Amino acid sequence: MSARDASPRPVEALDAGAAKRELARLAKEIAHHDKAYHQHDAPEIGDAEYDALVRRNRAIEARFPELRRSDSPSLRVGAAPVATFAKVTHSRPMLSLDNAFSEDDVRDFFKSIRNFLRRDFEAHPELELEMVGEPKIDGLSLAIRYEHGALIQAATRGDGTTGEDVTANVRTIASVPQTLRGRRRPDVFEVRGEVYMRRDAFAKMNAAREAAGEPLFANPRNAAAGGLRQLDPAITAKRPLAFFAYAGGEISASIGDTHAEFLDHLKGWGFDVNPLARICHGEDAALAFYREILAARPNLPYEIDGVVYKVNRFDWQERLGMVARAPRWALAHKFPAEQARTRLNAITIQVGRTGTLTPVAELEPVAVGGVVVQRATLHNEDEIERKDVRVGDLVIVQRAGDVIPQIVGAVASERPPHARKFKFPDHCPVCGSLAIREADEVARRCTGGLVCSAQAVERLRHFVSRDAFDIEGLGEKHIQAFFDDKLIESPVDLFKLKQHEKALLEREGWGETSVRKLFANIEARRVMPLDRVIYALGIRQVGQATAKLLARHYGSLEAWRTAMIAAADRESDAWHDLDNITQIGESVATDVVGFFAEPHNRKIVDALAHEVEVTAVAAPAAGAGSPIAGKTVVFTGELVSMTRREAKARAESLGAKTAESVSKNTDYVIAGTAAGSKATKARELGLEVLSEQEWLAMINPAR
Repeated sequence: MSARDASPRPVEALDAGAAKRELARLAKEIAHHDKAYHQHDAPEIGDAEYDALVRRNRAIEARFPELRRSDSPSLRVGAAPVATFAKVTHSRPMLSLDNAFSEDDVRDFFKSIRNFLRRDFEAHPELELEMVGEPKIDGLSLAIRYEHGALIQAATRGDGTTGEDVTANVRTIASVPQTLRGRRRPDVFEVRGEVYMRRDAFAKMNAAREAAGEPLFANPRNAAAGGLRQLDPAITAKRPLAFFAYAGGEISASIGDTHAEFLDHLKGWGFDVNPLARICHGEDAALAFYREILAARPNLPYEIDGVVYKVNRFDWQERLGMVARAPRWALAHKFPAEQARTRLNAITIQVGRTGTLTPVAELEPVAVGGVVVQRATLHNEDEIERKDVRVGDLVIVQRAGDVIPQIVGAVASERPPHARKFKFPDHCPVCGSLAIREADEVARRCTGGLVCSAQAVERLRHFVSRDAFDIEGLGEKHIQAFFDDKLIESPVDLFKLKQHEKALLEREGWGETSVRKLFANIEARRVMPLDRVIYALGIRQVGQATAKLLARHYGSLEAWRTAMIAAADRESDAWHDLDNITQIGESVATDVVGFFAEPHNRKIVDALAHEVEVTAVAAPAAGAGSPIAGKTVVFTGELVSMTRREAKARAESLGAKTAESVSKNTDYVIAGTAAGSKATKARELGLEVLSEQEWLAMINPAR
């Protein structure tokens, strides 16, 4: 029975069995029409007929509430607004991708994988490095979890570890199945993909907003992101959002041997998969795919900003693993940045949290890649000189990676007579302290340190940023205003802000609700993993990847603090232990130790320990229960079954710490052929030295 039937049975005449069958039919029929309208812009029935289907579904559910299905159309718009989004910890991290901007970058990527898996290619010269190429959708990353075929949770990427629960909003997206089709599906299945908005749907929505006198969205990505993060699902339902699936998260059963096979499963289960995805046999085929998609870009119905290459074989993906926050087996090949011309009105100096003086171009507003740009980085004084950029010039602006605005250069042929060279300051424009440039550095730095308010404010902004403590409600303007009024001077003051509640309530723009939310957001950050605490401190050269290395190596805040103070003595075991951590060299170690050499910094770390519960960083999921979790491992000599690089990656994925040299803190030394001095030193120290076969038996006990 459909909306076209002349006389459907009255709802009051239905028994439970008939109601259940009709609800199943209605769910399927309405989902079909949703997809025809929202995804393909090809409605098959009129609005009145569609509304009749929806009304009948709701009427049956009202009479038989216990029969409402998990994929009910009413769930797409029926959830109540929420005050804020709950946090969701991803069962597997949602990684970023490394970027390539040239063909040489792509060839280096292929070469790197072949080197990592060198033993395989040496043993089987006929092996081919297959990639799946996919258009890179310019949208918002999303993880959707299904259990026994039913959608139970959806979360944004967030910082890759923790995202926002947007389940109610995602239920309103027509191309997201509420239940998975077919029977051969894992009991637990997490799909990942991109929420986006078609170009034609975006144009229609902006036209309607303009007619209603509402502000327009800059581009489809912003519109999609704003739609997904509405607190009221009814508003999200009015946004023409769509979803392309392209990856898996936590999955309880095998879904094939290759990524291409996985994409076929996704289509069979009811997901939209980009139809342009293709297997590429080698780098030449991958680059040909890139050029083809680049040429097709203007005519595609959705925005893309590049292509993504993924190693097709899942067993190779697993062996390659990840480095820092990106997988080794995937790469985003970005399209050339869009450019525009505009006038450079002035150059100002920004002082960063480590004292770096960065020149910023103040521009006549110009649209670049759908975003209005008014400021762009000039990087440093050498770049200004090299590009010969002068105040008053007509300049070329682009968004690097389609994100960060930067100046490409000046249009010298159209230079006006009044254009003038910029003289880089030798004193900090904020505190007046001397700004010096070390002989081996391109940056000039303010020497004011603790007396420089700009550095203090930037450190506070960094501390509350998304990848650090992620405290919502404290934007750049708020941090500056609170600092100027001496409400906060160090990160510790954030956790004592409640004592200024009365003063906050008296400030313009701060009402009881916003103050209460701010305090709640701060309280929610009183438990924080060590790596995020280390990153939040803003130590020079310590990014997220280095912070995670330090956190995993030392385990606790107290152990790290104690070791860094002891490492001030470069002859100490503590210094050698720090310098010995894989991927941390002397330069980074010097900056970390230097941070703790400053009494003020030690005082802040100690005070934070009283305000925040700092937790250990969880070992990788694959390392749970591993015999080497938490152990320090050194590889030496030539391995037969894998390259040393792969061996280190495998050890780290199982929760071990790898080091470059042997010390008394080493737990295992794995000696291949021609092991040399490391194995000798290990035996002298009485350490356990394993052969490659013994090592493999330890990490693969089932073999």
